[in-house]
Amino acid sequence: MPFEGVDPWRWQYFAARVPERVIVPIDDAAAYRLHPKERWVYNKLLIAESQGLCAGPHGMTPPGFPVFSKPIMNMRGMGTGGRVLRGPRDYVGHQQPGHFWMPLLTGAHASTDVAVERGRPVWWRTTIGHPRRGGTFDYWHVLARRETALERRCRAWIGRHLPEYTGVMNFETIGGRIIEVHLRMADQFADLNGPGWVEAVVRLYATGRWRFRDARREAFSVVLFGPHGPRYRIDRRHLAPLLAEPEIASVQITFDPSKAPAEHAMPPGGFRLAIVNCWSLEAGRRARRQLRRLFVEA
Repeated sequence: MPFEGVDPWRWQYFAARVPERVIVPIDDAAAYRLHPKERWVYNKLLIAESQGLCAGPHGMTPPGFPVFSKPIMNMRGMGTGGRVLRGPRDYVGHQQPGHFWMPLLTGAHASTDVAVERGRPVWWRTTIGHPRRGGTFDYWHVLARRETALERRCRAWIGRHLPEYTGVMNFETIGGRIIEVHLRMADQFADLNGPGWVEAVVRLYATGRWRFRDARREAFSVVLFGPHGPRYRIDRRHLAPLLAEPEIASVQITFDPSKAPAEHAMPPGGFRLAIVNCWSLEAGRRARRQLRRLFVEA
């Protein structure tokens, strides 16, 4: 399969033709398999240490609190297993194998996609998350402007650690500090990068060269969460009026109704039901309110 690791609700973005024997990784499992030399970036403890951050595996006591704790490796994503540890008693009560602690960072939570030619970044797009409780997000603001300071820091990191890498990669940062690195795109926003962007990604993997006429515009990705526990369903025929709105780019129903809720990777703060990609935050929020009424418990 030329696009490897696409969630069912995101196939709508990947109709581009891919040359024979070319694979574009879309999820972390595919990227991990396809990039054996660079797969170490999925070790989040190493990512923290690569920036000089004070961090260590559970079993080593942090020098101070609060700290943030999470799995050293998490291929499922969605912030699974992450939590704030506010003091020594909290730390002792929540120690577990395979987890580590790092500073509790503050500042803007960003997701930045980068197209890279042999360690040289050639295209950037940054999205700012507006968080809710429990690791969830109200919406993501897909910026039209460049974030030059953040790009400068990530460019230097790529130069030091991935000098031979070619492909798309994604940085997740808080306050400009890298918390996660992925050897693939943030496919949630693929359609918001504009016409021809997925085709440019395919050419990068096929030829090693980036060619894309960037005509970016401000965009938003509005997220709908429901409570954990119920098994949800929705009649997709009701999505047609939402998609007819000119300010709505796409709608993703972000779970597999054939699977039990517990089989999905979800943050502690809620079960992600849908994402509305849009050109207007007001239109996205209006569509989210309509979607909320369409979901029923199976």
